[in-house]
Amino acid sequence: QVQLVESGGGLVQAGGSLRLSCAASGSIFSINVMAWYRQAPGKQREVVARITSGGSTSYADSVKGRFTISRDSAKNTVYLQMNSLKPQDTAVYYCRVLTGDDDLWGQGTQVTVSS
Repeated sequence: QVQLVESGGGLVQAGGSLRLSCAASGSIFSINVMAWYRQAPGKQREVVARITSGGSTSYADSVKGRFTISRDSAKNTVYLQMNSLKPQDTAVYYCRVLTGDDDLWGQGTQVTVSS
């Protein structure tokens, strides 16, 4: 049974930084894609950033230049470094991991950016 454990959310002032982590544990044969999504109140869940097993990354236009996704393959962990945070970044952030057999979601971590 593979589990995802997220950490790093919290309250920060506009312009500040936070780093989210998501560690996958359990029987993992191979991870293809790791990604971060977010869902703000009253809005649909949206992809924020993703990284492939080969290290290719992509970002939502709204976070380009401010957020950086990275992964530690040895630890099956994905990170999201968030800089220059804005109030509109406030949301619950979820990690997602796609393996050969599974499509897994984390429990979510709240990020609140005050103005």
